[in-house]
Amino acid sequence: MSATEMEEQSAGDEETPVVLVVDDEERIPQAFDVWLDEYEVRGATSGEQALELMDDDVDVVLLDRHMPGLSGDDVLERIRDAGYDCRVAMVTGVDPDFDIVEMDFDDYLTKPVGREELRSVVERLLSLGEYDRVVREYFAATQKRALLESEKPSETLETSEEYDALRSRLDEYEQRLNEMLTDLDPAEYETLFRDLLDQ
Repeated sequence: MSATEMEEQSAGDEETPVVLVVDDEERIPQAFDVWLDEYEVRGATSGEQALELMDDDVDVVLLDRHMPGLSGDDVLERIRDAGYDCRVAMVTGVDPDFDIVEMDFDDYLTKPVGREELRSVVERLLSLGEYDRVVREYFAATQKRALLESEKPSETLETSEEYDALRSRLDEYEQRLNEMLTDLDPAEYETLFRDLLDQ
């Protein structure tokens, strides 16, 4: 793949992030939809509806804890059990207690939540998700390079356009990862480190 083709593919991959807002108070998803106007916002007013709206396109879930029927805790567990690759923030009136230790969420906001706080959290969670994606692509490309280098003579590698493009892609990934790491705060470092240990 040429550098131009890679750029075109990367540009084509940039879709509008999807945020799923789950809260049994109907005004909450409506308000968050207005506040997060640059994203595709899906609103659910029950745990059951949230799971119906959940798919691989969802990047961030904003999840209330206390809801009739399926609670937010139950929804979170089902999302994780299903293997969805998304970030989850609990946005709730429930003050955090020791039960949160075993819960697999990425952030916890106690209501009331303001517009700027919400937008900041969503942006941070999206950046963590992007970092995860680049790390996965980087390791996949690293594995391909190692495989080719173990199987092909160096003379063949030196004349291969595909191998050269792979090396260029690795350089780009390394640069992007370094830039992303520079922008992370200590809490985000901790989240990423925890995620890497869990993989």
